[in-house]
Amino acid sequence: MSFSLIAALALATGSSPGSDVGPLVRALWLVQRYGTSDAVNPANDQKVKGALFKALGKDGELTLSELDGLMESDTFAKLAGSDSRITPAEIDRAVENAVPESRTRLLPRLREHADALTASFDMIDETHRQAGQKLADWIAKNYRAREPLDVIVVCTGNSRRSILSSTLGNMAAAYYGMPEIRFHSGGTAPTAFNARTVNTLKEIGVEIEPTGKEAARGEPQTANPFYRVRWGAPGGSDELSLESTEFSKRYDDPANPQKGFVALLVCGEADAACPTVKGSALRVSMPYLDPKIYDGSAYETAKYAERRDDIGRLMLSVMMQARKRIASPAGAGPEKTR
Repeated sequence: MSFSLIAALALATGSSPGSDVGPLVRALWLVQRYGTSDAVNPANDQKVKGALFKALGKDGELTLSELDGLMESDTFAKLAGSDSRITPAEIDRAVENAVPESRTRLLPRLREHADALTASFDMIDETHRQAGQKLADWIAKNYRAREPLDVIVVCTGNSRRSILSSTLGNMAAAYYGMPEIRFHSGGTAPTAFNARTVNTLKEIGVEIEPTGKEAARGEPQTANPFYRVRWGAPGGSDELSLESTEFSKRYDDPANPQKGFVALLVCGEADAACPTVKGSALRVSMPYLDPKIYDGSAYETAKYAERRDDIGRLMLSVMMQARKRIASPAGAGPEKTR
């Protein structure tokens, strides 16, 4: 059974809180945090899993030679200690030490879903990997702790792909300890936050509630409610809120940032309609097939979940790569991230 199929089955069946993800996934998380830049490149994800499966052997321990270049020698030495082996207990401890405060605040079911998606980066196709690389590069270059950094995700109707992307982008930023990176959404011809989008996000634990207020209506003049979208619990007074207000709007609506943001185009129509996006510091084309084409069919729920998870794993891989570049130089030992 392939690692991708294992990950897909885990996502389909779910897992109970505190369930054991197994030694391979724990070792994968170790490498995703402390590995080399090549090791966290999603293009190499299948290779990394194969190397880890071989390296773990019967005792579940890791040696530097068995890791086959997945970790720098000085980083390995700090994790392994005097015996030059990273034991299962040391793997668990290093992984736990790498959990940022903002990840602990993610809503429980959503965090579990994010955990599962991090084990399936090999399912990201080449076109989206390349687009994600551009976004990760920009984030790493411009990120400053506790300073806002904005992304506006644009599709046509601002009802499905753009809201999936903004919500899951915010989840991914919190998961990797960078909650000041904020994703917003907009459209070129706004309609309404689609009920199917609401449902597929609720399935993985996002809390979405109408506020009782309504925004201006687009065509075809359907109701356009404001929704409170929450992906994490409140923090202390100095911590960023892990929630937002979503409604269908133009990408340049006053509710969105007006300059210095990344414009992420997630549909072909919006990509063609917006050759330039006023105020953006970077424009990235990242089109996805609209799940709308399955509306009313037997596959509707499954296809919305498929698109949600395609976008979710890409956002997580982007944030993982950005964090790797932002963090201390290669060779730094285990330490708590924000």
